[in-house]
Amino acid sequence: MERERGITVKAQTCTMLHRHPRDGLDYLLHLVDTPGHVDFRAEVTRSYASCGGAVLLVDASQGVQAQTVANFYLAFAQGLTVVPVVNKVDLPTADVGRAVEQLRTGFEIDVGEGGKDVVRVSAKTGIGVADVLDAVVERVPAPGGDANSPLRLLLVDSWYDNFKGVVLLVRVFDGQVKPGDQLVSFVTGNKYTVGEVGIQYPNQVPQTKLRAGQVGYIFFNPGMKRIQDAKIGDTFTTVGSEDVVEAYPGFEEPKPMVFVAAFPTDQGNHAKLADSINQLVLNDRSVTLHKDFSEALGAGWRLGFLGSLHCSVFQDRLRQEHGADLIITEPAVPTRVVWRDGTETIITNPAEFPDPEDPRIRAASVHEPIVNATMTLPEEYLGRVIELCESARGSQKSIDFFHGTQVILRYELPTASLVDDLFGKLKGATKGYATLDYEDAGWRESSLVKLSLLVNKHPVDAVTRVVHLSQVERLGRHWVTKFKEHVDRQMFGTCFLFPI
Repeated sequence: MERERGITVKAQTCTMLHRHPRDGLDYLLHLVDTPGHVDFRAEVTRSYASCGGAVLLVDASQGVQAQTVANFYLAFAQGLTVVPVVNKVDLPTADVGRAVEQLRTGFEIDVGEGGKDVVRVSAKTGIGVADVLDAVVERVPAPGGDANSPLRLLLVDSWYDNFKGVVLLVRVFDGQVKPGDQLVSFVTGNKYTVGEVGIQYPNQVPQTKLRAGQVGYIFFNPGMKRIQDAKIGDTFTTVGSEDVVEAYPGFEEPKPMVFVAAFPTDQGNHAKLADSINQLVLNDRSVTLHKDFSEALGAGWRLGFLGSLHCSVFQDRLRQEHGADLIITEPAVPTRVVWRDGTETIITNPAEFPDPEDPRIRAASVHEPIVNATMTLPEEYLGRVIELCESARGSQKSIDFFHGTQVILRYELPTASLVDDLFGKLKGATKGYATLDYEDAGWRESSLVKLSLLVNKHPVDAVTRVVHLSQVERLGRHWVTKFKEHVDRQMFGTCFLFPI
């Protein structure tokens, strides 16, 4: 899937040895390739917890991108040592001087006199790749920790193996762990016996033990079978050391911003699809999962994702990796209703949005989620992008011109507009040159209504949506046109579309 889309979806980790030319010593390096898209920011945050430094990679031809800015501040907040690198220096359009200047002014990084501290590489031709590893050894501090202290390790990631059960990727902060050790989880309190430890080199290579500072994998014997027991961010220690070891603070749970309902095309495959979804949720803990039911489609699940790309990738993985045959409803964002008495309700299923007959809704206020979006684009496309953001009910916050050719544009946008393929429209308006990054900005009061489709005077809950009042007529006409094209006339009686 990553090859198909040309993006990184899942953080991948490996351990390697690098001989430094200065002292001739071999250094053990733990490398993580993280996704860049904002929808997979939870992967980035977890990866940072297992590392002591980050390579800040800037394209020599396109310069700093929106996602670069967002991930830099994540690394800065965690106190990681940053190694600046300019890539694609072999391209005819490369402007290394401009990229170095952007690193200095945009991130306030000390690039040295004439930018001598910035590593220049071409990953395509191999130029300067060894210099990156040398810079990592020289600038990133070696991991701390005491190998003689009680064991303290952090669960960074996990995946499921049909023969071994749940395999854990861990960072050892103190002590050491080896096969046969008795470990206990701080979150669940469950006790396990270590079956094997090892490193990703790049495949699983068993070791006699993992020591403080190392990152490696662990699985238990008997194996951890319950998916719910592998809590990302959990701390493990040896049995008996629970009172002397401080638990790691863990990770902030990401908030889902896009919700869809999933149903099997054949209810006889419900159990198989449930198992497939649970295995993927183990591998991607930023997905929320709740049971759902539709009168039209039967039993299913309501899934929450960090964004529309995250949702699309999850669907493709279900189909390709598990052969799942399922129906996915239109993506929807949560809605907050503040009632007259001050209480509030978060609604994730559009079918549960209050009907007009509910007397409480007349005195209630309705809020929709918003995001602060950051876009980078060439200056020549600025007018088109502003027009696009205004049509998406956006509110402009700032415009910054970056060295004459690049513009950083910041807008406050409704999350619903973001879900409605805003990124695709942005790429189309800029011929593929724009990048988009966003972060949650809370709630904003809005005029939201429920758009229902009635078949023989009965609403079809699976296609109900909550939309802004200004979009009702456009969406209603679009729905009627599509149903006329795809549904045979004798299959239904009268079809009505109206906002409630």
